[in-house]
Amino acid sequence: MIVNKNSIYNFRIFTDFLLLNASFILAAVLAQSWEILLSRPYMFLLLILLNLLWQPTTNTVKLYDDLNNRLFSAFVINIIKIITFQIIIIVSFIFIVKEDLFTRNFILYYGLILAFAIILKEFILRKYLTSSKFSESRLRKLIIVGETDTGYQFKDLIENNPSFGYNFLGFIDDETDNEAGKTLGKISELETIISKTGVDNIVIALPLDKSDLLENLLRICDRNALQTYIIPDYFRFVSNKFKIELLGNFPVIAVRNNPLDEIQWRILKRTFDISFTLFVFFTILWWLIPLIYLAVKFTSKGPGFFIQERIGRNNSVFKCYKFRTMNLDASMDKNSTKPVTDSDERITPIGKILRRTNIDELPQFLNVIKGEMSIVGPRPHAIPFNNTYQEIVEEIKLRHRVNPGITGWAQIHGLRGDTFDFENNKIRTRKRVEHDIWYIENWSFFLDIQIILETILQIFGNKNKGN
Repeated sequence: MIVNKNSIYNFRIFTDFLLLNASFILAAVLAQSWEILLSRPYMFLLLILLNLLWQPTTNTVKLYDDLNNRLFSAFVINIIKIITFQIIIIVSFIFIVKEDLFTRNFILYYGLILAFAIILKEFILRKYLTSSKFSESRLRKLIIVGETDTGYQFKDLIENNPSFGYNFLGFIDDETDNEAGKTLGKISELETIISKTGVDNIVIALPLDKSDLLENLLRICDRNALQTYIIPDYFRFVSNKFKIELLGNFPVIAVRNNPLDEIQWRILKRTFDISFTLFVFFTILWWLIPLIYLAVKFTSKGPGFFIQERIGRNNSVFKCYKFRTMNLDASMDKNSTKPVTDSDERITPIGKILRRTNIDELPQFLNVIKGEMSIVGPRPHAIPFNNTYQEIVEEIKLRHRVNPGITGWAQIHGLRGDTFDFENNKIRTRKRVEHDIWYIENWSFFLDIQIILETILQIFGNKNKGN
């Protein structure tokens, strides 16, 4: 950090708590009045609850991680996630206490005021820390050893984000490209360059064929008491969501990150899946599923449900439940790889409605209860499509690292269903897998909430077709 980490960390937490409480009170006053605020003890109970939940919620998204090494856009996204969660808490609290405490205006004012206040505070703080008046003498001088593609990417990152607090001095390499960037000298001249520049940090970004130089470079850096960082050349083969773990005394790099590998997040996701499913069942499904079942049963020949084996977590096979949307002969061919489109003649009249609104997926809540699926996750594909998809995207099995879902990140981005155009299907399949892998590596509870909300909006807007 440019300044003491603890002082900045404590300042950010303290000011955010102040802004939370001030936003709550201001929103209550704007939406109602001081008299109402003071006469309702539940208001203060809710305020205490929001304060208690703030710290664990911010820890979940790592909001207060090193200020200088986090992009401002990432901070804004995390704040929006946290405030969305707070609004959910407010709505849940109102539902539990069953008192008409707040108007919709209060919830709107609270969310907007708190988001604006914290984002503005963070923007001003970052500007202050990177202003010439404050940081001119505090910027850490940095040299990159290795004029490689990785080195240039890191240089661009440093120069495009002054809030990181580094002053890039130049490269050191034996094979230089003087036209492309600043080259301070050769690797053999490192100690002399350190002495002349007064550099604080060295970043080593050498290719693998020069790794034999590493031991001597580290010895020179230690001798001059420099902070040294290494960017391994093989990082180009690693996902940008890689994870470094310590197994015994061995640091190992997990090439791909999967937050749901951690037991606490799997428990959280499973708890939410069961709770959400029970809520939906006792409010909607208990009467809607029998109604749709009878409608399907009596408007076309065949069973009301369509049961097909699909691929789940860790390539396991499970029976996936849907309402039947196609004629009996077509739906019975469970090994067909013919894509189903909106204009498909095999679809029944009621099936078109069910697929257009995604209501045909409702029986999959039973798969969720059985633990075979989640509310949110990559959509499961039928076994006959496995080889076809594998030929298009060889890493498609990465989707199977988590439970498949009723809805998913790919689906809310319009990547649902196929067409009769094979080339177009190949493009859509690649994009679908890319979105699924992104979801797995970036999973968070708030991301699941976002996907569920967007799915609900799309159902009522009829933006996506069934699968």
